[in-house]
Amino acid sequence: MRAVVQRVTEARVTVGGEVVGAIEEPGLCVLVGVTHEDTPAQAAQLARKLWSLRLFEGEEAELSCSDFGGPLLVISQFTLYGDARKGRRPTWNAAAPGPVAEPLVEAVVAELRALGAKVETGRFGADMKVALVNDGPFTVLLEV
Repeated sequence: MRAVVQRVTEARVTVGGEVVGAIEEPGLCVLVGVTHEDTPAQAAQLARKLWSLRLFEGEEAELSCSDFGGPLLVISQFTLYGDARKGRRPTWNAAAPGPVAEPLVEAVVAELRALGAKVETGRFGADMKVALVNDGPFTVLLEV
């Protein structure tokens, strides 16, 4: 699994003009991509990593979302496994198909919630518009 993690002050995802997920306070906007070999164990590992990743400034130490209850906006994005090394048009062969990817993205969200996180989501497979204010800017790529 692959995730692009952005520290944000706010973020929202819109589908057809309707806001389907939003966070309005400091937290993380996470784009999640799934490939063919990914497993539920990796989804749980990614969730734990996201919840404990120390990306926020605190008075005495760097903080994770788990330290202050920071929300997460989790959005599926198959294009994270796009490959544009050859030619001018990316291929999506490494991206898992919807029936494989959707349950794994849902597993990440479920594990985050089980850990105590407030999680908002996009809508799997929809044409989504994502708006955010990246704080820093601060962006990290994770692979598990």
